[in-house]
Amino acid sequence: MREKRQHHYELTTRWTGNLGRGTAGYTSYNRNHELTAPGKLAPIPGSSDPAFRGDRERYNPEELLLGALSACHMLWVLHLCADAGIVITEYEDRAEGQMTEREDGSGRFTKVVLHPLMKISDGTRIADAIAIHQDTHQLCAIAQSVNFIVECRAEVIADRCRASDTA
Repeated sequence: MREKRQHHYELTTRWTGNLGRGTAGYTSYNRNHELTAPGKLAPIPGSSDPAFRGDRERYNPEELLLGALSACHMLWVLHLCADAGIVITEYEDRAEGQMTEREDGSGRFTKVVLHPLMKISDGTRIADAIAIHQDTHQLCAIAQSVNFIVECRAEVIADRCRASDTA
């Protein structure tokens, strides 16, 4: 497929974990940082995974990768369902990732599984909505950019409260 246009993204990562000694030793600093981008409301507080001396109350890069995959998938599903006339009334995804750590401390993701749960107003369109979830992977720029398996185990149910609204 031909390229239509280029998009540019910019983000700043600022380390906030200098405890007064910089990186004088592996335990002399913390891994806290902030992610900011022009025009955004608030910074994203980041750190490393607690297994790597990070702050468990802050987002780590691995969680942000899951978030990017999950959000990209959701945004395409919303778009494609709207185009297909499928009315989504609720959407939630629980993403899981598996990272394998090597002896030298490096690692890589080997698999991510998305578990979206979606409610739609018309229960007769459940099969169509599930098919859209399967097609979405090919459209999501994030999913197309990673070198590991991304599975989608979608569950679509009828929104019983809304079913009467469309009758």
